Amino acid sequence: MYSSRISGLGMYVPENVVTNNDLSKIMDTNDEWIQERTGIKERRHIKKGDGNSTAIMGVKAAKIAIERAGVDKDDIEMIVFATLSPDYYFPGAGVQVQDLLDMPTVPAIDVRNQCSGFVYALSIADQYIKTGMYKNVLVIGSENHSGGLDMTTRGRSVSVIFGDGAGAAVVSRSEDESSILSTHMHSEGKHAKELALIGPSTGHWVPQIIEESATASDDDITYYPYMNGQFVFKNAVTRFSEVIMEGLQANNLQTSDIDMLIPHQANLRIAQFIQKKFKLSGDQVFNNIQKYGNTTAASIPIALTEAWEEGKIKKGDTVVLAAFGSGFTWASAVIKW
Repeated sequence: MYSSRISGLGMYVPENVVTNNDLSKIMDTNDEWIQERTGIKERRHIKKGDGNSTAIMGVKAAKIAIERAGVDKDDIEMIVFATLSPDYYFPGAGVQVQDLLDMPTVPAIDVRNQCSGFVYALSIADQYIKTGMYKNVLVIGSENHSGGLDMTTRGRSVSVIFGDGAGAAVVSRSEDESSILSTHMHSEGKHAKELALIGPSTGHWVPQIIEESATASDDDITYYPYMNGQFVFKNAVTRFSEVIMEGLQANNLQTSDIDMLIPHQANLRIAQFIQKKFKLSGDQVFNNIQKYGNTTAASIPIALTEAWEEGKIKKGDTVVLAAFGSGFTWASAVIKW
């Protein structure tokens, strides 16, 4: 069995900054209300005409990651693309990356595990490298949330949370002690509708939505995301704790061995709860939801890239990634940097 490591990281966020005060001009909300509940101060949204999309942002992040990995795009042997907001219903965004980067006809896998998507995608890349099939795999998490949010008072409980952006990692065969030590993944589908977008889907297709919306009340719109916030929060803090401990125990580590925890940027209150529970210092946990909001599959690679760029992750560090989200799905990865 070979081992794999993250050899290059990159991120991209749109230039358009949307503050809480900006949102207060289009819906009944305010900066204090949003920060108190989520910790978010601002987020990035794609702006009409800026040339961005889920795939294009992923490509921008990928170019940086590939350059930092010291490989050529033609050295990439597989693409794994995690998103809940692909440019098209089908095909997935992975094939767009292959085309936009003018890469060889490598396989492209699309992962639809929402907030856990990047860790799931990282696990896929890790396994392909460990078996010896590939040496370099490109993993991308990218989201265009703003194109599908209800930006009115009706949708504020969800819409204030999410932002757009992309993060990428090149996962390569490790030649030294740096490696992805283990990954751990779970799901519990009975709670699928507690955090979901029901339509459009093959069970609730576009003509049906148009017909229903003509007679439905303003509150009966299923083509915007729905979240049972308190229920999701309670499950998140439980599953975050479990999957982090699972990763540590699998590698005979203690919470004190964590040099850097990168949690999915779902809600600053969740991250603070986990930090307090595990008795971690501020230097052991990295959060940037304040600047970017929840970018779902992109949140961990964006945070991981920023933490690395700021020198907060160094060679030899034990880095833990953890995520929880729609599905419900949750996952963790333990990495020796």
